[in-house]
Amino acid sequence: MTPIAPLQDTSLQAVRAHRAELRESIGALEQALAGPTPGRVAAWAERVHVALVELSADLREHVALTAGPQGLHREVLATAPRLAGAVRRLVDEHVAITELVERMIDGVSAPLDDDEVAATRGLGVRLLGRLIQHRQAGADMIYEAYQTDIGGET
Repeated sequence: MTPIAPLQDTSLQAVRAHRAELRESIGALEQALAGPTPGRVAAWAERVHVALVELSADLREHVALTAGPQGLHREVLATAPRLAGAVRRLVDEHVAITELVERMIDGVSAPLDDDEVAATRGLGVRLLGRLIQHRQAGADMIYEAYQTDIGGET
């Protein structure tokens, strides 16, 4: 059996640091979505919008770090080609998650009524679930490729 090449320390550090940033953005969105709205819909929508814009920026950075030309996925495929399916699923999820974030940004930019607030919250909860599952799938793939746990937050 061929030994598994260790993940480059710099790549691992970048992934760990960014993982913590992405988790912070997810937490900020969760907090914004849970905020009170009675009589405060405009303020709620603004807070959700700000959290989504931050999340969108962190998501773009995540995609560049993982799926970009010098990204982690290239290294995973070179080390563990058997994980090509996992890499492909993660890349596909990037597209779907990014589209969902952009849709939500557009949605909270317009005035909202109570039904639209409820729909936005529902969409946000689905987005949070997808993000958490995506982060876990990425961590599992890294562990499988390098037998390295990227760990919790720093």
